[in-house]
Amino acid sequence: MPTPVRPLALFDFDGTLLPWDTQKLFCHYVLQRHPSRRWYLPLFVAFLPFAPILGAEGMKRVFLSFLWGMKQEEVEELARGFASQWVPSTIWPEMLAILQDHKQRGDLTVLISASPEPYIAEIGRILGFDLALGTKVEFPAGGLPLFPDLLNNKGWAKVERLREVLHSSYFSGDCLHQAYGYTDSTADLPMLTLCQHATVVNPSSGLRQLAEHNGWRILSLPRPWKNKLHRYWQRLKYVSGS
Repeated sequence: MPTPVRPLALFDFDGTLLPWDTQKLFCHYVLQRHPSRRWYLPLFVAFLPFAPILGAEGMKRVFLSFLWGMKQEEVEELARGFASQWVPSTIWPEMLAILQDHKQRGDLTVLISASPEPYIAEIGRILGFDLALGTKVEFPAGGLPLFPDLLNNKGWAKVERLREVLHSSYFSGDCLHQAYGYTDSTADLPMLTLCQHATVVNPSSGLRQLAEHNGWRILSLPRPWKNKLHRYWQRLKYVSGS
């Protein structure tokens, strides 16, 4: 089996390249331009008790109801505006420097996120990634349904997506050749454990213990909130479009 020509650098997005959950930022961006779509919030809150049953993918479908009826070209236009406004001001300089270092070395850079692909693709383009992979959202011809169909790009799904898009020579059994992985989340452990070089960003206590045990690099970067209450308040502002 041929050896890949270029080393591989895999970057999660939310919490890894920037501190925010960008689904909430994108929601805020859309609601600021379409205030009437704030009706989605009571619907989303009504579904919260069913989160354990619906799971992450089901709740993501409910949350994306703020895009109900929009066509693909409308969402992509919003994604372009959102990416150009938020990316320059929210990416951690330390992570941007790491990305630039991989690019200068000629590594194949991949942005791989569970956030919706319409804006992940645009963010990947702005940041100069070779590939940008997010949660695929299905766009019927008549516009998005209330709860759009999607393929949640999370956990093992990221590994399967990498197998789809990368040349087979990058894989040797359950490992990747010459791979660097960056994440803040235990959800990315299936992807991270494929890499020879792993970095965790602002890890939880459990992920930190795992990183220390495995000799992974740990980065502690500044967060733009003072405490948990301040963070929750900011999240509420974003999801309500305030």
